[in-house]
Amino acid sequence: MRIDIATLFPEMCDSVLGTSVLGRGIKNGFIEIHTHDIRLYTEDKHRNVDDKPYGGGTGLVMQAQPIYDCIRAIQAQHKTPPRVIYMSPQGETLTQGKVRELAAEDGLILLCGHYEGVDQRVLEELNAEELSVGDYVLTGGELPALIVCDAVARLQDGVLPNEDAYSIESHYNGLLEFPQYSRPEVWRGRTVPEILLCGDHKKVAEWQEQAALEVTRLKRPDMYEKYLSDHAEELAEKAAREAKRAERKRRKEERRQLKGDMNNDEAP
Repeated sequence: MRIDIATLFPEMCDSVLGTSVLGRGIKNGFIEIHTHDIRLYTEDKHRNVDDKPYGGGTGLVMQAQPIYDCIRAIQAQHKTPPRVIYMSPQGETLTQGKVRELAAEDGLILLCGHYEGVDQRVLEELNAEELSVGDYVLTGGELPALIVCDAVARLQDGVLPNEDAYSIESHYNGLLEFPQYSRPEVWRGRTVPEILLCGDHKKVAEWQEQAALEVTRLKRPDMYEKYLSDHAEELAEKAAREAKRAERKRRKEERRQLKGDMNNDEAP
């Protein structure tokens, strides 16, 4: 997969892209991420890329020409047409579901606005989608673009050690992640849950699943209710299996108890 970031501040993005998971993923060839300086495409002799807005108002608006020429130059480097996404507080809110959708693409172009935004005409000309990382305002689109890069890169094959590295995390499967613990076993009188020390992987997995449900119920009841609704049939089947298992265990214990009583009665 290839992601291109069109920005006035490529150095801001480059400082993040070369580190941690993103940096390793790029270095090892699991994902390509390139930054492009929009200012290099301006036709203005003073290298200006913005001007006062029509209709008045404070601030400056990024002009259409340098943005358009930059995006078109990037598109020419792709074998198939990449999706063009403008990072905007007016766009669709980024979710893990949206991240999975974007991660399946061959290429993305992320356009970072600045100042008072960009000329609406270039968004229409490029048929750009708009994407938001939340209902708040930032100085520019660089930080949101980096968030998209990080979230999308994590889902590319090879960037993380295996699917478990992201599939159990919050939001991936509709639940928040279960609580995590590390050494020491006891810290300031607080102990690691005993089940996590038992060595039984099946029991640990069951605890983690239940803990994730409980954490989601307490912290994000909206997510919890949606999860119950979306997985109603699956949860009902699981409850039925657990009820049968509990019934078999009860009957086995009754037979064991009865056999013990009979042995006691036969004893001299």
